[in-house]
Amino acid sequence: MNLFSFLGDMLHLGSMLILLFKIKNDKSCAGISLKSQILFTIVFTARYLDLFTNYISLYITFMKITYIAVSYYTLHLIARKYKFTYDRDHDTFKIVYLIAPCAILALITYDRMTIGIYSTLLEILWTFSIYLESIAILPQLILLQRTGEVETLTSNYIVLLGGYRAFYLFNWIYRITFYNWSGKIEMLSGLLQTVLYADFFYYYAKSRMYGKKLVLPQ
Repeated sequence: MNLFSFLGDMLHLGSMLILLFKIKNDKSCAGISLKSQILFTIVFTARYLDLFTNYISLYITFMKITYIAVSYYTLHLIARKYKFTYDRDHDTFKIVYLIAPCAILALITYDRMTIGIYSTLLEILWTFSIYLESIAILPQLILLQRTGEVETLTSNYIVLLGGYRAFYLFNWIYRITFYNWSGKIEMLSGLLQTVLYADFFYYYAKSRMYGKKLVLPQ
């Protein structure tokens, strides 16, 4: 671990907690995409199935458990507790069109140096989670574009997610420079995710500059 990855983790965790706070405080999940939250939950579940078989450190174990627990709790709030406030009319993206290509890519590109059926399965799921995470925010961005005006906490949630990805890009540059690291899948997926956030960041920065509410073009 280095400072960049740690700061990225903190921003990632902060984004999830801000989203929880918004839903609990407002007693509403209006403006939040259930489809994106389902995708993020799939990401964490697939990536951290090695939770009890691959111990690295107490910090990493804690973060894995936290990501999984918070993502499932968020799903519970949107799909059950506050389901009557969920904007299903605008959150219509068919996530199978994101899940299926990521699964196929994972089967094609996973690291075949792994030995054993269980290790191979974990490697495929890890690769799948990397691809899926890069586009999991897409239903959320489309929902916000359809509704137009974005609440402050919702925009902060997305900005922190983008910040998490930015620090992980710095983390990868650091590891390439000093440790001769080669993670093509992570880098390509991270760049794609950054591109998806770019348009939102532009309108977010513009709204902050002029002191106005964030409104996305429809």
